Amino acid sequence: MIRSIQAEDNSTIEIIIRQCLIEFGGNREGLAWEDESLGHLSDYYNQEGRKYWVVFDSGGKMLGGCGIAEFGSPENKICELQKMYLLPEARGTGAAAELLRTALLFAQRHYDACYLETLKTMEAANRFYVKHGFQSLDAPLAGSDHFACDAWYIRKLN
Repeated sequence: MIRSIQAEDNSTIEIIIRQCLIEFGGNREGLAWEDESLGHLSDYYNQEGRKYWVVFDSGGKMLGGCGIAEFGSPENKICELQKMYLLPEARGTGAAAELLRTALLFAQRHYDACYLETLKTMEAANRFYVKHGFQSLDAPLAGSDHFACDAWYIRKLN
């Protein structure tokens, strides 16, 4: 099951994101680890052009989530796929593909392209993004806040 994030989901999704960041060496300066919105994603994403979704297993356990928010100024018509993390037991189950599909359907209504930043150490994630139509970039787009990322992708939406 996938649904929009609610206030009662904030602490659980923050724990999942932090757990995944630790797993892949992302618990350091310049990455989402330092993002002040991690503890209140429902507030951050409850604005025009932004949305965050969480995914649950059949027993009601939250497995992860992902969000869409504008990248840079709204007039550039580029969004960013943000904080897409899944617990290990959810990887390879199709949950990531469903989250991405949901996020990109939303993004297509508001943006012309979707950008994302990640770490090369997240090898499966990098293969996943390419499989789903993202093209690798040689450098981050200007205005990136996550200066410690070392893999960048973009996908045209329209």
